Amino acid sequence: MYVPKAHVMADPEVRDFLEAQASAHLVTVGPEGRPDATLLPILVDGDRVLGHLARRNEQWTRIEAGAPGLVILSSADAYISPNWYAAKAEHGRVVPTWNYTEVHLRGPVTVRDDPDWVLDIVTRLTERHESHRQQPWHVSDAPERYVRGQLLGIVGVEMVVESVEGKAKLGQNRSDADRSGAVDGLRAEPGVSSHVVADAMEDALGN
Repeated sequence: MYVPKAHVMADPEVRDFLEAQASAHLVTVGPEGRPDATLLPILVDGDRVLGHLARRNEQWTRIEAGAPGLVILSSADAYISPNWYAAKAEHGRVVPTWNYTEVHLRGPVTVRDDPDWVLDIVTRLTERHESHRQQPWHVSDAPERYVRGQLLGIVGVEMVVESVEGKAKLGQNRSDADRSGAVDGLRAEPGVSSHVVADAMEDALGN
């Protein structure tokens, strides 16, 4: 990933970002060189990324043990109009751009075709997404035989993280006036994504 110096994420920012992301794209390359990618729910556990794929998804069958993988975690992204920059009125030398935050994790991938291992991951994923609810659903709420049958339809994947790249492209190379104008412009846009990017830009401005 191309990461200009102004857009490099510091370690604390990367950690906070990883804790907030619930899903990611897992990218691997099969033995004949064809790339595969799947969006899947994940857990980042120390230096490991844990998740599962549908058994009918051929990607897992094409992952050789220890093959290199790429996990892409993305937040909201948004178009930035030059009309929002104060610099447009000053000299007009502005162009559109796209703001976003993204982290890439790389490392060897291993398939875990083990029902007990997968059950642990499914249970932890469920607890992550249910714990805040007034009446959280638990894996144990379903009949054990049914759960065991469902587990046969998925396989686990594990990646040991060897490298981390974080990029927060949030207008750090623009003036405060340009960034403030972009934030106001994003706030006026429809849709959640633009507002999330505006929040991130405000945080970056504050820092």
